[in-house]
This record gives sequence, C-alpha cells and structure tokens, in this order.
Amino acid sequence: MDHILCLKCLICGKTYRPDEIDYVCPDHGNEGIVDVQYDYEPIGQRLNRDELRRSTDFTIWRYKPLLPIEPDAPVPPLTVGWTPLYHTERLATELGMRHLWVKDDGRLPTASFKDRASAIAVVKAQEKGVKIITTASTGNAAAALSGLCASVKQPNVIFVPETAPQAKIAQLLTFGSTVMLVKGSYDDAFELCLQAAQTYGWYNRNTGYNPYMSEGKKTVSFEICEQLGWQAPDRIFVSVGDGCIIGGIHKGLKDLLALGWIERMPKLMGIQAEGSAYLYQAWRNGEDVLTKPPIAAQTIADSISAGLPRDRLKAMAAVKETGGAYLTVSDDEILTAIPALARGCGVFAEPAGAAAYAGLVKAIGQGLVSPEERIVVINTGSGLKDVASAMKAVDLVGTRPYRVAPNLDDLKQVIKEEL
Repeated sequence: MDHILCLKCLICGKTYRPDEIDYVCPDHGNEGIVDVQYDYEPIGQRLNRDELRRSTDFTIWRYKPLLPIEPDAPVPPLTVGWTPLYHTERLATELGMRHLWVKDDGRLPTASFKDRASAIAVVKAQEKGVKIITTASTGNAAAALSGLCASVKQPNVIFVPETAPQAKIAQLLTFGSTVMLVKGSYDDAFELCLQAAQTYGWYNRNTGYNPYMSEGKKTVSFEICEQLGWQAPDRIFVSVGDGCIIGGIHKGLKDLLALGWIERMPKLMGIQAEGSAYLYQAWRNGEDVLTKPPIAAQTIADSISAGLPRDRLKAMAAVKETGGAYLTVSDDEILTAIPALARGCGVFAEPAGAAAYAGLVKAIGQGLVSPEERIVVINTGSGLKDVASAMKAVDLVGTRPYRVAPNLDDLKQVIKEEL
C-alpha cells in the first residue's frame, strides 16, 4: 500500500508503518487511537473526478485508491455505498430553508451507515488471514459486520448489550453470527470484546480502536460532494454516539481538500441525545476528553448511546476544526423528528438517524443556521431497526389507526366522523 505514509497517534504524534501495529499506539494502550496518513500524489495519479464521472461502479469501491486496501483486494459482494441524496424542497420550505438534502444510509444492505466500516473490516481481516472477526455494538455495527461476514462466509462473534432492540438481535442471528448478549451497557460489551479479541487473536472491528473503520465511514463525504457536483455543502448534520462517524466524515472531507476536489470545508454539526451527551458537555465546557470520566448514558436512541465515546478525539476535532458545533436533543424531540422526516421527504429513520434532523430543527430555532445555507442531514439507519420507537413516535404526535368492520357502511361512518 504505497499510498499510505504511516499511522499517526493522535495523542503523541508518533508514527508507525502499517505493518508495525494493528490497532493503537502501544505507548498509550487502548486510548492510543491512530489515524491513517496518505500520500496524495500517487492517489491523484490513479483517481480523479473525470474518471469518477465515467465510473459505473456505484459503491464505496469506486474510491478504492483512497481506501486503506490493496488495488486488487477482493471485496464483499454486497452493494455498499452510493446511497440516495434527496433534495427535500418541501422540508426546506417548512423550515424556512432554501437548500436541504437528506442522505439516506438506511438504504444500505443491513439498513445502517455502519455497513461502510464493516466492508473495510472484512477486507482487512481477510488480508491478515484471521479466522474470526469480532465487534461490540448497540446493534447497527453488529448487524453490519454480521451481514458483510455472511456474504463471504466469514465466522464472527458479536457482543451486544442484552437491552439492544430485538430487530437488531434478530438480524445477527439470521445472518448466522455467534451472539454474546452482555449483561451490561455498550461500554461493558466493548471492554469484553477487547479482552476476547486479545485473548483469542480475533480481528477487532471496534470503532475508536481499529483505525481503518473511519476510513470506511469517510466514503459518505466523497458521495455527498460528488452527488452535489463537487460543491461542498455549508453544513452537515449527523448524530453522534461513539464519534467514529463524524470523525470519518471529517477525514473524508480533508482527503477531498488535499486532492483539490472541493474548495472549502463544511461545518460539521454533531447531534447528541440529552441523555448521552459526553461530547457535547466536553465541547461546551472545554473539557479534555482524555481525562473526562464516563457518564451514565440513557436514551431511546440506542445507536448513539455511549457513556465513553471511543473515537472522542476524532469527534472533537471534527467539530472544532470545521467551526461546527455540538447540540443536544431530547428523546421527545427525537421521536417527533421520526414522523416529521418521514412525512416531509419519505425517509423512515430510526431514532439515531432522526436525531440529526431534530438537531437541524433546533439549530434553526437557535439562529445557528442561515436560510441561504446548503444543508445536508444524514440518516444513519432505517426506522425498521426500531419499530417500537416508531410506534411511540406516531403516538406522541397523535397519529393512530382507525378500526372498522369489514363493510362499507362502517367505513363511511368512520370517514364521516374522523376525516
């Protein structure tokens, strides 16, 4: 991989060859998150915007020269990437905005953004010849890894909190994963997964530990900018839990700036649930995330519930370096956003995905966004991931089904009284 210069520790700045370490800087243990540093000259010689315009590969692999894999590396057969970017004129009008797009990653194979990282994990694991891949997750990363592994018959072991939504657990079991329901929080599952991977030599897909996961997630930045004709938006709103997604978005945008494919950096707006607002608190109070202790996280948006965000260094940099902001939204605001987004543009989001839209609504209310700005909201997961929350959402906004007898007279009566 001659296009990779090194892996750089985000704490001490020490650099390593890709073959020297697998995950973190040994001087800082599990906290020593490293970042993949690229040599953009050979990348620019292999890939440019004209070639992308002619490409018929509408997956993340169209950007292969910008990914930490070999040019001839075999990739999973599932179609990952190039999700729709909807120009939502009606929602924009309702919010007093002129330009609003929704990027719907609920359309990925296992219905969440996490497929982007898991696709890279499968390639890297096969590159190393390991027998088992493992991860800890509140559900979406687990389902993503499970589905991608199933597509290539790769054994995997998944650690999830026993409180994860049943729909997400069902995905794992259906794909044939070995599932460990951990009697504790996501953070407990994460720690147990780390110990198991180190004990048994499994390939560890965990975000905030495996440096290559944000490299998969950065592909959403490539797609957004390409779909907008390489005119970067003014702001991107995304929900934040562990911090890997917003860190990956930032990394992708930095790649594009380095290549000269976009002219400016969008402001990144990280949206956290009020009950899981570690990064918001650190950003607002100027706290050091290396010393800030974990919080007790509790939110209906399980996908962004993290008491100690594992990719917190990249997540903080993403907002600070782009002039963005962190905002929090309540569980009720998240639930209200689910039908608002669905009815406004036809995108059915799980709570974590809807949180990004709820954050936009709040930002507009606080005067943080100008009407002429070009805004992208990322839906990170399908509403089918958490139907129970969707039912709470429609109940909250007063929507209910009507019960009728199987005859026209009864139907007419209901229509007369209710519609």
